[in-house]
Amino acid sequence: MRLPQRFYRLPVRFDAARLRSEVEALPRDAWMPHPTGEPGNSAVRLITVDGGENDRLNGPMRMTANLERSPYMRQVLASFGVVWSRSRLLRLAPGAGVAPHSDIHYHWFFRVRMHVPIITLPQVRFICDGESVHMAPGEVWLFDNWRTHAVQNPTASERIHLVADTSGSAAFWELAARGQEANAHVEDRPYHAAKFDTPLCEQVLSPTVMPPSEMELLILDMRSELVVDSDTAEHRARLARYHALLLGLARDWRQLYQLYGEDPKGREAYTQLREAVRERSQAMSSGLVMRTNRSTAHKLLEARILMACLSASAT
Repeated sequence: MRLPQRFYRLPVRFDAARLRSEVEALPRDAWMPHPTGEPGNSAVRLITVDGGENDRLNGPMRMTANLERSPYMRQVLASFGVVWSRSRLLRLAPGAGVAPHSDIHYHWFFRVRMHVPIITLPQVRFICDGESVHMAPGEVWLFDNWRTHAVQNPTASERIHLVADTSGSAAFWELAARGQEANAHVEDRPYHAAKFDTPLCEQVLSPTVMPPSEMELLILDMRSELVVDSDTAEHRARLARYHALLLGLARDWRQLYQLYGEDPKGREAYTQLREAVRERSQAMSSGLVMRTNRSTAHKLLEARILMACLSASAT
């Protein structure tokens, strides 16, 4: 989700010592390699599709056994009153980091990632678009993951954050805005032994075929960010052709949707259109990038639209 500023610290604080005790109580085999395979990165799954040991993003989300046995983590998530998507504990080994990258794929268009640091040291830095912060234990942070970001753990200790993905509610975003005010009051949210809170989890599957209205929204957003890498006549002409390609995709997708909707009979026609656009995008996108994170036009189109416009479950 693209945000107006790089970082937001919410005016909320949790009991980091209690969270740490729950982390330390988890079985050692709960920690799995991070799905990206980046060295020194591992994770404990807390909210997943069907509560299973998977890293999927589309499906009914449920608490895993790891979150079931962690009452304060449940309270932390439930206290915001928002609906959560995939959520995990993320661990960086001593000396490890997260390489610079930006989150451009479809999942992130409507979602932001909340960080609650549990185990960390002041030397651990989170960098977003050139700005560096330390997220202290028990604090709550959001950041603009559309921009290029990275993490550095130069210490001899591990770093562990609770990270959870959400679109947020109106109240959630009002809370984020209040946190930017000077002298904002910070609310302590301690552990309550008598409470058994259950966080809200996403339940709705993505449609098998992306509706034209959503296709048009994604394309409009992409076009607003699209620029030339260098200001030459050739690149400007290529930019104009690429805008026409995107407009054509939106129009042809709507035409097919009016004919087939989500009927499996239309699968071949949708696939043919998608592959034709993919091929043309690859051929004409050289020198075209996104204004705020310099992702290439073809990479963004592929990750945010072409990979998401048809569900793999459709037949």
